[in-house]
Amino acid sequence: MRNQGVGSWIRRRSRQCPRASALEFRGQVLTYEQLDERTTRLAHVLQGLGVGKGDRVGLLSTNHPSYLEVLFSCGILGAVFVPLNARLTASEVAFAVKDSGLSVLVHSEALDDVAAAAAGDTRRIRLGDDYDALIAAAESTLIDEPVEGEDLCFVMYTSGTTGKPKGVVMTHSNVLFAVLNGVLDLDLCSDEAALVCAPLFHTAALDMVALPVLFKGGAVVIEEGFDAGRVLDIIESRSITYTFGVPTILDALVAHRRWDETDLSSLRRIVVAAAPVPPRTLRAYSERGIKMCQGYGLTESGPGATILASVDAERKMGTAGVPHTFTDVRIVDALSQPVSPGERGEIQIQGPNVMKEYWGRPEATADVFDDGWLRTGDIGVADDEGFVTIVDRLKDMIISGGENIYPAEVEAALLELPGIESCAVFGVPDDKWGESAVAAITVVEGMHVALDSIAAALGDRLARYKIPKRYVLVDDIPRNPTGKIRKNVLREKYSGLVI
Repeated sequence: MRNQGVGSWIRRRSRQCPRASALEFRGQVLTYEQLDERTTRLAHVLQGLGVGKGDRVGLLSTNHPSYLEVLFSCGILGAVFVPLNARLTASEVAFAVKDSGLSVLVHSEALDDVAAAAAGDTRRIRLGDDYDALIAAAESTLIDEPVEGEDLCFVMYTSGTTGKPKGVVMTHSNVLFAVLNGVLDLDLCSDEAALVCAPLFHTAALDMVALPVLFKGGAVVIEEGFDAGRVLDIIESRSITYTFGVPTILDALVAHRRWDETDLSSLRRIVVAAAPVPPRTLRAYSERGIKMCQGYGLTESGPGATILASVDAERKMGTAGVPHTFTDVRIVDALSQPVSPGERGEIQIQGPNVMKEYWGRPEATADVFDDGWLRTGDIGVADDEGFVTIVDRLKDMIISGGENIYPAEVEAALLELPGIESCAVFGVPDDKWGESAVAAITVVEGMHVALDSIAAALGDRLARYKIPKRYVLVDDIPRNPTGKIRKNVLREKYSGLVI
């Protein structure tokens, strides 16, 4: 084949295991042979609409097999896939459509109104009968366009909590090495049954679960969204071996009434990332004998930077592991000098899985790289064996009276207290100390937590300067679609608190 990119993967895998299950959705199964035919036919459809090498094709939907079909079809043509967040407003989608210069937008019927308002003159394909009819009527002859590793594969917009999102540009080579990191370091097998319930428009579900499992020849079971009871049912009935979740998803499973009775013995590993993982979450899964592989990375790193493999999951519980096989990680001070083990600093990443650039943003691209190293803005510390613990976001760190307070550490202590369901610690201006820590908390239904007793309860767990000065009770902690806490929202809302 002349195609050396991601678009050739399904045809190559189909030669090896044509009748093996590739995708499962709503009770329907696509084998690798069927997926190969559908992606080839879809490539002909896109080609008929004028899509060629370098053109961008977007997809706007909740989780659906089309995420993989459109990605591979674009790869066949050398076109560029642009997955869009299904939770965005029409104006936000319109920004991404214009910024990326989409030629075609594929979208779900449920998002018809958003797509119509956002697409402008961009050609649209509606998922469902229209989409399937176009595929069925298209040619199935082989398309073998020359695609190289350095050609662009997809543009994925970051879910930043401030400012306009930036399009992260990944080449075919970037994606290959990101996938190889997952295959090798998670020890994936060809008989994997992987559950995807996290959004496929984000990098973890796509690049750490779906693509590595398909690359290896396993089956990807796609759920449109997350429902704790249904996920427990699927894990048991389908004998799921691998899945990914953010801490809020994993906590919801533990809180479900069927958690204790569900057979989870098929699970070989669960990868958790996107936010610091509370110790209570790690303990809950450890008690069920489930290997919790905590990972760390960014959209810009594809996403994997570090991973805690199953073999070390118990011994190094709470760390994000060591750098992936094809990735290097360093922790540096403010002058970009490496710090010693045990010292905190900014995490920086380098490797063939790291993005090429931000789409159309040369200045932002230059700003995020430090002599070839990707600056993450995250604070970490490595032990003497190289296992990295994620401390917090650099921008979330609170400086109070000259002392550094890391909210993730305080949040972990708060979550150990009875009755506290979730929390977020953030800084507000303080005339005396510069900043003071405030904790927003939600309480477990049916329980009572006396706010004026929390500080005393933390006294044996945290140094005095780390203990929040104020506590506010909220109905929900604001989060973005990946589960990350929107601390900018909390800071804006409570910045006028008198401490």
